[in-house]
Amino acid sequence: MKNISTYIENNKDRFLNELIELLKVPSVSADSAYKDDVLKTSEIVKTRLEEAGCDHVEICKTDGHPIVYGEKIIDKSLPTVLVYGHYDVQPADPIELWTSPPFEPVIKTTETHPEGAIFARGACDDKGQMYMHVKALEFMTKNDELPCNVKFMIEGEEEVGSVNLATFVKNNHEKLKNDVILISDTGMIAKDVPSITTGLRGLSYVEVEVTGPNRDLHSGLYGGAVANPINILTKMIASLHDENNHITIPGFYDRVEELSADERAQMAKAPFNLDNYKKALDIDAVYGEAGYTTNERNSIRPTLDVNGIWGGYTGEGAKTVIASKAFAKISMRLVPNQDWKEITELFQKHFENIAPEAVTVKVKPHHGGQGYVTPIDSIGYQAASKAYTDTFGQTPIPQRSGGSIPIVSLFEDELQSKTILMGFGLDSDAIHSPNEHFGIWNYLKGIETIPMFYKHFTALSKK
Repeated sequence: MKNISTYIENNKDRFLNELIELLKVPSVSADSAYKDDVLKTSEIVKTRLEEAGCDHVEICKTDGHPIVYGEKIIDKSLPTVLVYGHYDVQPADPIELWTSPPFEPVIKTTETHPEGAIFARGACDDKGQMYMHVKALEFMTKNDELPCNVKFMIEGEEEVGSVNLATFVKNNHEKLKNDVILISDTGMIAKDVPSITTGLRGLSYVEVEVTGPNRDLHSGLYGGAVANPINILTKMIASLHDENNHITIPGFYDRVEELSADERAQMAKAPFNLDNYKKALDIDAVYGEAGYTTNERNSIRPTLDVNGIWGGYTGEGAKTVIASKAFAKISMRLVPNQDWKEITELFQKHFENIAPEAVTVKVKPHHGGQGYVTPIDSIGYQAASKAYTDTFGQTPIPQRSGGSIPIVSLFEDELQSKTILMGFGLDSDAIHSPNEHFGIWNYLKGIETIPMFYKHFTALSKK
């Protein structure tokens, strides 16, 4: 694959323009107002896969947003790589915090990306990283460098919990049969410190509702005599952590994997500068569970966070009211061995038990998924390590991620396949936040590295 750098350089502008056009479509899966845009994006992905060299591409309907399936089978006796990605994106809110419109992609230079980065919702998560695989396939098919078979499964519901993917996977074992699954929906330590994600946290996402009086009340006439659901909700939420930021739900830690001192020492070898971390976030101090480092808190320890809270009057000016209801959305990131359904039940039981008699509480589970750890002695991991070494000039560091990709454990259960997480994003890329972006250098480096994985995986599979 000696000519891959030349091919990328000759097609760089086209690669960028195609991604920019994809980013212009607001494929927000969580909001039904964007349903047509999600469908339009699936059609674009289908067309791009066909242009890249897939012999067969189809849009598979589900009870929600569709899945785009494509394949290039060159020899059934050769290994098959299944690429998973998603074309849906997070809502762009709060819009006012974006320095440029979220669905009008622009290229800006930053301290981290002096060569430029594309600013748009979905730039890194996951349109940019998913599209690296499409362009990598294009290079391999146009230059007769594809050493094995490849299948694509690109869905439109990852940001809402992959609601219908499980059914699709369970009903299509033969269609999705593979030797390894390849995903780029994670990151690496730094541009000059490549890493491979070897672990993901699980997820339990719930919504809670606290109801007091049967209507909004005058805070002067009723204040102090009737429970205020907003006051109650905030007290209940505050009680979910103790003074050491330890989660207080009974049974929550029963299945938590405790890493050995040696494993924690190996994790500590990854480059990390606490001062730079705080500076990047404009905070004076870090905060979290006592007894663990920042990198341990956001990867090998479970968490509980409020993602949104509302109730009462929030408009301009004043309105002296005791709201009838208060709401919050809460996510719990889980570590391997914690079962998300069990954790959801534990949360629901505890939250209902701590509610005072003056209010009623409802807990509505949304979605979740299991955590995942991939072995570093598999040929898939070895192939990825060799691929990064080829293009970065150094061996990548295995690293556990704090993020969640719930379907990874599903893939192993249903397809009996290991997943390799080859991410090229950075922590500073602001995924799920205003001003999300993806470095041009990272995007092109991904296109360069992915074909090397195919080469090494095919070679290792023959041994």
